[in-house]
Amino acid sequence: MPAMPARTKKEIEPVVEPVEVEQPIEQVEPEDTVTFKRSHFYSVLVVLAFAVGILVGYVAWGTESIGGVAQTAQTASQPGGPVVEAPVATQEAQYVRYDIPSEGAYSLGPEDAPITLIEFSDFQCPFCRRWHEEVYEPLLAAYPGKIRIVYRNLPLTSIHPDAFSAAEAAMCAGEQDAFWPYHEKLFSSETLGSEVYTQYAQDLSLDMIAFEACMTEHKYQEAIQIDSDFAIDMGIRSTPTFFINGLAVVGAQPLDVFKQVIDKELAGEIPK
Repeated sequence: MPAMPARTKKEIEPVVEPVEVEQPIEQVEPEDTVTFKRSHFYSVLVVLAFAVGILVGYVAWGTESIGGVAQTAQTASQPGGPVVEAPVATQEAQYVRYDIPSEGAYSLGPEDAPITLIEFSDFQCPFCRRWHEEVYEPLLAAYPGKIRIVYRNLPLTSIHPDAFSAAEAAMCAGEQDAFWPYHEKLFSSETLGSEVYTQYAQDLSLDMIAFEACMTEHKYQEAIQIDSDFAIDMGIRSTPTFFINGLAVVGAQPLDVFKQVIDKELAGEIPK
């Protein structure tokens, strides 16, 4: 990917870390879980799943306790509110497709795959890591050759101090055709930081002079910021957030939820 000019990083608006909030967070209705700033986005929740899948997700993934209040992903931001990590979202079957570009982003899988899954994620987000550990590989195994995964960056810098630098490290590894193996290492790591990034680059036998120069120059700061700005401008308020052929699925949903959406999409049962 071509180098981009340096740009001053713009902090993502204040965020709420689910496990660190001291005061109870007011419960909101499911339709306010994630809001989008286009005219019809406020009235239609950008989610797609089915009752059985949600039940499975709730049982399998459980809840988070915040300030003494049990929470699922029903607790989230109001329009224009903070970005939060998304556990499992309560969803309704809404067939709305969004145009999410993937040009220039790293992708894995056939270019002509019938399913394109675009993920907005954060390498330091525990819910993103959980999805990666428990759903990512089983999902690809369930649909060999049928899914193209696209990774786009949404580092929650206010609560994850290493998220942006981790994204930079992955992009620098990508210069040497190692984005996806580096991506694997980042999501398997208990800690992040410069020493970790260097170790992973060495483990993958990268050209260390080129890698370190890329990191020092912050060569991909602009590209990562563009991803983040796009997500925030769209109104995406949680990580991970996925788009399956433009159909939004919010949160670290279990495998069954993704399979239900994909099976219906492959069968042509969802309106285009």
